[in-house]
Amino acid sequence: MSTAIVILNWNGENFLQQFLPVLIRHTTLPGVEIIVADNASTDSSVELLVDKFPEIRTIILDKNYGFASGYNKALEQIEADYYVLLNSDVEVTPKWLEPIIQYMSVNQDVAACQPKILSYANRTHFEHAGASGGFIDKYGFPFCRGRILGIAEEDKGQYDEITDIFWASGACMIVRSDVFRKTGGLDDEFFAHMEEIDLCWRMKSRGYRIACVPKSVVYHIGGGTLNVESPYKTYLNFRNNLLMLYKNLPDRLLKNIMFKRLLFDYIAAFQLFGTGKPSNAISVLKARKDFLKMKSYFSTKRDENILNATTEIIPEIWQKSIVLNYYLKGKKTFSSIKW
Repeated sequence: MSTAIVILNWNGENFLQQFLPVLIRHTTLPGVEIIVADNASTDSSVELLVDKFPEIRTIILDKNYGFASGYNKALEQIEADYYVLLNSDVEVTPKWLEPIIQYMSVNQDVAACQPKILSYANRTHFEHAGASGGFIDKYGFPFCRGRILGIAEEDKGQYDEITDIFWASGACMIVRSDVFRKTGGLDDEFFAHMEEIDLCWRMKSRGYRIACVPKSVVYHIGGGTLNVESPYKTYLNFRNNLLMLYKNLPDRLLKNIMFKRLLFDYIAAFQLFGTGKPSNAISVLKARKDFLKMKSYFSTKRDENILNATTEIIPEIWQKSIVLNYYLKGKKTFSSIKW
């Protein structure tokens, strides 16, 4: 079985210099190729790769296509049984890949996996983007084993068992190439953020499993491209989350969920205004406005997803509100919520 580790890079020269040697040293599984796809960086990333890492295959894209389209264009040029989508700001650990590839080779119905993702800056704690496996609530808000909204737990081994999850983090996702292609890959229109959750939803609705294999461990810096406070990041997260819901929700749930999301989003905008983040609040409102403009374009994608779905019942979608449980009931750890 062949595996392609693909790093989509945009102005990540410092990350490549820091983490590529670690990746090369700790990737010892046979049949693995490391590839860097450069999203038209304006720093010296490409020169660094040529001078310092001539053994690494490099794919040069003609402009910055964002995360989703950038990966799609790069993976079109790569033949492998497994794709590993790996952020440039991830530090891997010894034998990090073996447990996941072994698990997927035994469990043919598993389309994608992620490792346990810990914080590079606070190495005893989970990292926001994935932690020990991702889930969503009934209104589309994501959370993780080890991270509820903005609270990341200390890793005490409490989430070390292999488990089925709803989404695997794009910071480090291992996916079967045939399923990636069959389900349409990442949605180009998302540009960045939520695209991996959207992809995982399509895979889950078509009967595939997704899992976290915590024996594999990586450390993630996070926020390397857009800071958590960035209004543009807020915009992309809210807009793409609405698009994801529209694309994937069953007919019987769509109207009710989208109405309640309208209320949640206006409350979020009000809260952002009240906490001195007016630009982020405006981003939420703009996201809703642009979602309504884009909605008709996505109707064909919605029809295709509904047509190809083999199940509407996905156990990893929590049938409650993570926001209300967090703020009203004080549920700030994954183990404290009741399924």
